[in-house]
Amino acid sequence: MPPKSFAVRIYLAALVLRLIPVLLARGLGIGLDDMFQYDMLARSIASGNGFRWYALADLNQLAAYVDFDLDSVKEYDPTRGIPTSFRAPLYPAFLALVYFFSGTGFSRFFAARLAQAIFLGAPLAPLTYLVSLRLHPLPLGAPQGCFAKGRVREERAARLSAWAVAAYPMLLVYPLGLGTENPFFVLLLASFLFLLRSLDEPKTGNLIFAGVFLALVTLTRSVILPFAILAFGLLFYVIRRRVWIAALVFFTLILPWAARNSILHGKLTGIESSMGYNLYLGYHPQGSGSFIFGPSLDLIPILDDSVRDQVGIEKAMDFIREQPGRVLPLAINRLGFFFGLEKRVLMYFYSNNIIGFIPLPLLLTISAILLLPFVFVSISAALSLPALRWNIQTTLLLLLLVAYLVPHIFILSEDRFHLALVPFLAMLAANFWVNGFSSLAARWRESNAGKLVVVISILFIFLLISNWGMELSRDADKIAALLGPNGNHAGFSY
Repeated sequence: MPPKSFAVRIYLAALVLRLIPVLLARGLGIGLDDMFQYDMLARSIASGNGFRWYALADLNQLAAYVDFDLDSVKEYDPTRGIPTSFRAPLYPAFLALVYFFSGTGFSRFFAARLAQAIFLGAPLAPLTYLVSLRLHPLPLGAPQGCFAKGRVREERAARLSAWAVAAYPMLLVYPLGLGTENPFFVLLLASFLFLLRSLDEPKTGNLIFAGVFLALVTLTRSVILPFAILAFGLLFYVIRRRVWIAALVFFTLILPWAARNSILHGKLTGIESSMGYNLYLGYHPQGSGSFIFGPSLDLIPILDDSVRDQVGIEKAMDFIREQPGRVLPLAINRLGFFFGLEKRVLMYFYSNNIIGFIPLPLLLTISAILLLPFVFVSISAALSLPALRWNIQTTLLLLLLVAYLVPHIFILSEDRFHLALVPFLAMLAANFWVNGFSSLAARWRESNAGKLVVVISILFIFLLISNWGMELSRDADKIAALLGPNGNHAGFSY
């Protein structure tokens, strides 16, 4: 099957799989604060009021949960709401485009989920396939005359990785949520693809698209900004002066929004002003480095984003000064949360009776379907590390893994954050699935350095398994309640 033909077929397969939960959830509303905020912003944009939220009608819906401080803003427009910089702009703009065609009635949620499945979710599979082909993971120790055989294995690994992403359970249901992850996943893959193409062929078109997609993914979630900077550094190292093309496009697209936010607050402001809020949660004395309900509402009543951000940063610094010994343990906790089992969404939705009662055998089956794929993919990815060739492509992948992981270790972390890396882990895992343990044996026999790499790979697996074991032990009481006869009424907070 030609590559283009496979890319089309894997897209269609991924789309069908994603349409199943979307169609089953046709009458589903929204329930999380993040979804409500993105919906507010999208409705405001679609109605021509701009990037605003918390109009009076929306405030009234939340009055029973949050006591908003209207005095914290200079001028409050009850009809249009308040200009904000708290959220990055691209995802609300995407939703607004959907709402423009669907209207802002209840059916807008189904329209948004349908659009996400078609334009954001299903493209992950063919993009994974295309990126995997560019990584060139030829098996270690292959004879010089086996290039053609190596290319066949590359193709098999690329297709396996695409199928893994096409059928990955959490990625199948993610289009149901109104969250930035939906565009973030696909834009990150697209930007990585054009960065690889720019490294291989530094043509103007590749560099322009690399700059465009890096800007779009940054305008979706600015946590990726460190990777963008490191990617430009790598491009400069390889292609020298031509990197200015990608950099110019990138900054041309992101600076207007940063300027808009700076003008709004009268001081230098970035793409979003949520750092203080996240730091406040990440270092709160009641927390463990992840999202924690209760304190998550403390700063919400402050409607001036600049003030909220400043208060959050100051409070977080106070927490650190009062208990400096918590910084390292919290960082270790966040690393564990980042690579945690993907059970949080199931525990929240099932324990709050959103999906009704599920008999125990079926609940255990669903849990296994949701939790085991990450275990399988991440362990397989670790086993593939000894066979990786150290080249400019794998250097870019390493920069992505490090630059994306580090901010979460020192700010705030949840298991859902690792989903952005699942396509890349699937590429590594598929390389192991194709080449098997022979690549590890070849590396072990190669040299002492090869033996060290194999040992490090096994150490990673040990750490992953230990982390999951501690996680299950820590949440044993909740899991027992969830599996009990009244588990759908346990009422766990998110």
